[in-house]
Amino acid sequence: MLSSHEIVRKEDLTSEDYLVEVKAPLIAKSWKPGQFVIFRLREKGERIPMSVYDVNVGKGTITMFIKKQGKTSRELHNFFEVGSAIKNVVGPLGNPIELKEYGNVVVASDLVCGHAENYAISKALKGIGNYIISIQGFQTKDMRYITEEEELRSIADEYYITTEDGSYGIKGLYTDLLKKTLEGRDIDMIFAGGTFLGLRKMAEIAKSYNVPAMVTLRTIMVDGTGMCGSCRVDIGGETKFVCVDGPIFDAHKVNFDLVMRRNERFIEEEKQSLERRQNMEGR
Repeated sequence: MLSSHEIVRKEDLTSEDYLVEVKAPLIAKSWKPGQFVIFRLREKGERIPMSVYDVNVGKGTITMFIKKQGKTSRELHNFFEVGSAIKNVVGPLGNPIELKEYGNVVVASDLVCGHAENYAISKALKGIGNYIISIQGFQTKDMRYITEEEELRSIADEYYITTEDGSYGIKGLYTDLLKKTLEGRDIDMIFAGGTFLGLRKMAEIAKSYNVPAMVTLRTIMVDGTGMCGSCRVDIGGETKFVCVDGPIFDAHKVNFDLVMRRNERFIEEEKQSLERRQNMEGR
């Protein structure tokens, strides 16, 4: 879709993360779990890839979880309200997960994009008969998504929260709980999304127990069509592009060291862009 997309719902999830529900009927109708969208606030705005939390085909809307991290995500949070319009939302992009009966499935996450996919994947796989163990990792009790927690508890066969400081749920990282889970029972598949450090650790644990695992990679993108090459990754020694070949890959084939190095190459420019925006807002 290339026309403006009205915001019909906007809510804070935490002090850092929020959700936005926008009208995008064609995307809502064709999106499948694992696929993503790219939005642009205005004609000359930057293109931001975003995970989809849920769609409502009847209302013709999609809901995204967003972190107030860079210039555009902060601008959307601070200056766009219900009734405002986002210039473009393009999608669905990328490839969906393979929907089938795996058996016992762990769906894990520790970052806003991964949390969105945790719900979407858990809901879809549970709907076709899988046994779902959903795990979400947060830093503290205050950083958890209360509404999503309630929804995941109603969907998943088992649901767990870990917090790094132990202020809620189980103390530690989601990977700590994953290791304990794999030690005590048979797991047929793992889906995970979030920080690259978490995904790399998850992949190491899963490999040590000979469990297949799929990860969603959220790398830097520009056009989302495979033309710019910005999202290039190494998968099993082969060059792939996250936007068209992914975003979901076999965790045991991902070169996470290369992924993390490439994802840090514009840190200084992103910092400068955010500072310029904040200075403009202060005048």
